[in-house]
Amino acid sequence: MINWIFLIIFFCFFEFYAFQGLKTISNNKTVNFLFTFLVFLIMVNMAYQIIVFDREVGFTHYLSYSIGLFIALFIFQLTIVSALFIEDIKRFFQLVYRYFIDTENEKLFPRRRKFISQIAFLIGAIPFTGLVYGMIHGKYNYKVLNYSLKFDDLPKEFDGFTITQISDIHCGSLDNKEKVKYGIDLINKQKSDVILFTGDLVNNKSEEAFLWIDIFKELKAPYGKFSILGNHDYGDYADWDSDKEKNENMNLFKEIQKKIGFNLLLNESKYVRKGNDKIAIVGVENWGRSFKKAGDLDKAVSKINKNDFKILLTHDPTHWEAKVLDHKFSFPLTLSGHTHGMQFGIEIPGIIKWSPIKWSYKQWAGIYNKRNKYLNVNRGFGYLAYPGRVGIYPEISVITLRSS
Repeated sequence: MINWIFLIIFFCFFEFYAFQGLKTISNNKTVNFLFTFLVFLIMVNMAYQIIVFDREVGFTHYLSYSIGLFIALFIFQLTIVSALFIEDIKRFFQLVYRYFIDTENEKLFPRRRKFISQIAFLIGAIPFTGLVYGMIHGKYNYKVLNYSLKFDDLPKEFDGFTITQISDIHCGSLDNKEKVKYGIDLINKQKSDVILFTGDLVNNKSEEAFLWIDIFKELKAPYGKFSILGNHDYGDYADWDSDKEKNENMNLFKEIQKKIGFNLLLNESKYVRKGNDKIAIVGVENWGRSFKKAGDLDKAVSKINKNDFKILLTHDPTHWEAKVLDHKFSFPLTLSGHTHGMQFGIEIPGIIKWSPIKWSYKQWAGIYNKRNKYLNVNRGFGYLAYPGRVGIYPEISVITLRSS
């Protein structure tokens, strides 16, 4: 209760402070009222959504857009408040100087400078516009990223073998069937030999996937479609009346995977054969530094040979450094997802790749190489909470295996 009181006091002060910037720019009472009323609606709606949030229902589309608008508004106002605060530090010292030294100055309290507030509003409008644009366009702005990776121990027949990796679909968040169908068609256009899905089909409950089965079952790959569980697929973020109900949800999830055509790997391996050669697709359950640790590498490789060429599917990239790299079996290629690249960042190929998620995840997007072992962290196909993407767009990874 005390935390909520402090939070309310903080936002009241925050909103009051941000409003000072508007007052400095505009003397129009109608404009000021409309802006204040819009801010009030967004803030009250967000507070209401938090109060009535039902874990059993999870993230509704309305809640997601409420979060998106709140984040856009908060960053916009944070820019204004930051500029005003820096200016007020200077105004404070001016006040002290006039009070103690320049006592003849009639203007004891220095006024805010209008151009400072104008610049703050203009700068704040950039991320605000970007976040709104990300909700409208960015979340379905699918990008195909191509990689060619060389391996010393790749079987000869698999030289040139292609993999399409997708991750983090989050069916419960998707809201446009035509856009999603376009994404599926784009995957099929890659004509990869195999499709590998690295978890998080849903947000909370398996039933979220019902509307999307017919679309996702159109995925095609001649050597099969394999999948694993992500942390959201277990139903751990929903409220259940009993363990039986939760188990039924998981059984339903497995049936949905079959209907889509995915071969769900639960701490197990399957061979893909081409000519006289074979490679092993190894799939573990979720193992994360801060999440469920159900992944069992030893069990997953118990029925394959140590010298087999292996592609490991593990949802959380923290598994790679924590357990995979030092395992007694070698995993030349590991595929993960989970981070979404935070759905926000800046990427200019060859120049910059940045997102706030890098402060939580050492490997958060793209290809990583350590000890001649590769990890690809897919940026995700869908989205969660914030219903958009800015700078970090939904990804379709296409990896070509090459023999060195």
